[in-house]
Amino acid sequence: MKLAVNNRTSAERAEVAPLHAALTPQRGVPTCRSRRESAFTLAETLAALVLLAIVIPVAVEALHVASGAGEVAARKGAAARVADRILNESLVMTNWNSGPQSGTISEGANDFHWTLSSQNWPEDAMELLTAEVSFSAHGHDYSVTLSTLASLQTQTTPMGTTGGTTGGAP
Repeated sequence: MKLAVNNRTSAERAEVAPLHAALTPQRGVPTCRSRRESAFTLAETLAALVLLAIVIPVAVEALHVASGAGEVAARKGAAARVADRILNESLVMTNWNSGPQSGTISEGANDFHWTLSSQNWPEDAMELLTAEVSFSAHGHDYSVTLSTLASLQTQTTPMGTTGGTTGGAP
């Protein structure tokens, strides 16, 4: 039989070549397999679904926690700006030695409650000014506290002038 195949003319070989190439498996090209070999089993499919059922809720919870932490961080930044503004206004207005003060400032949709207090500094003629700003986020209360030193010589005199300079060290 080999002799018969080898004795074919080149025209006959050209006719048989495409058929021979289609039936011969080539590298990288999948061949026809039985149904049993090419599909996922029920156990493999169930294992994949169980894995997804575990991973998806964990990933969603992680995103929720990260979102909440980002919101709290943004509000803490805003509270620090409010505290800085309260301290600066108090130093400029020189009303910080008139006792504790408090109020509420709205910034955007958020309300920040603030208190300003002063206490004697043990060295020199200075006062420690403290602004505490509190807010709530996600059902929890948070606060930011900023302090600075102010000279007692900055108080307004009866003539309406100020003596000394206002100094502060954050």
